[in-house]
Amino acid sequence: MIPPVARDFVAGEEPATAFEHTRQTNEAGVGVILNKLGEHYHERGPAEEDTAAYEQLIAELGETDLDSCVSVKPSQLGIDVSPAVFEENYRRVVEAGSEHGVFVWCDMEDATTTDTTLDAFESVATEFGGGVGLCVQANLRRTRADLERLVDLPGKIRLVKGAYDEDEEIAYTDQSAVDEAFREDLTYLFKNRDSGVAVGSHDPEMIAYARELHERHGSDYEIQMLMGVREEAQRRLAREGREVYQYAPYGSEWASYFYRRVRERKENLLFAARAVLGV
Repeated sequence: MIPPVARDFVAGEEPATAFEHTRQTNEAGVGVILNKLGEHYHERGPAEEDTAAYEQLIAELGETDLDSCVSVKPSQLGIDVSPAVFEENYRRVVEAGSEHGVFVWCDMEDATTTDTTLDAFESVATEFGGGVGLCVQANLRRTRADLERLVDLPGKIRLVKGAYDEDEEIAYTDQSAVDEAFREDLTYLFKNRDSGVAVGSHDPEMIAYARELHERHGSDYEIQMLMGVREEAQRRLAREGREVYQYAPYGSEWASYFYRRVRERKENLLFAARAVLGV
């Protein structure tokens, strides 16, 4: 049983509850990115089980009229087992998405997985075209070079600030430096892509900056935020005509996800406290 405080951040334990959450969210004009919880598998069996679960989820989603897609984590599909296992399972999910008309996002995890994730995404994007998207993290010093590699590929690119604690040698650790890198990377994307830009941020300044870039360069874009975080802002932006998607995790492993979100950053603790206190 998911307690009320976590229920604000997790769309239930089963696909049926996740679909119902999606329907309700769609009514407010907001799309939903569904993520089945699970990660850091070190054996092939659990990774293949979740791969099969995604294939089933996609097949069921393809039979609905929901404005929804899915997002997978590399460590959920076996990147900690081997790059080959991850790419094999990732390709299975993308093939299912292609068959059923469901877009497939791939999250980015800690920096030790970046190269393998980029390689796999480049392979499937080249083969399957625009039905896939990849997350990149502005806090990594390498991200501009990665964007130059990705910018001409089909599909979408989601830019986030980054939630993993990385060494200062490879990442910006000062928040102002991360913010500046985010602005620079976002500017590069808007200048070099006509569409397929996703702004993964709850920061009003970054969302406003994306609008400025859109007005300046004309590139189509979408805004992505987490379930349970600034949901009124999500609905308001949708009412203003912006394309908004909510990242909504679901599944039995909700506890580890919820407490990790709280631990990762101080603002997540504040969100949780507000949910508990009702403020």
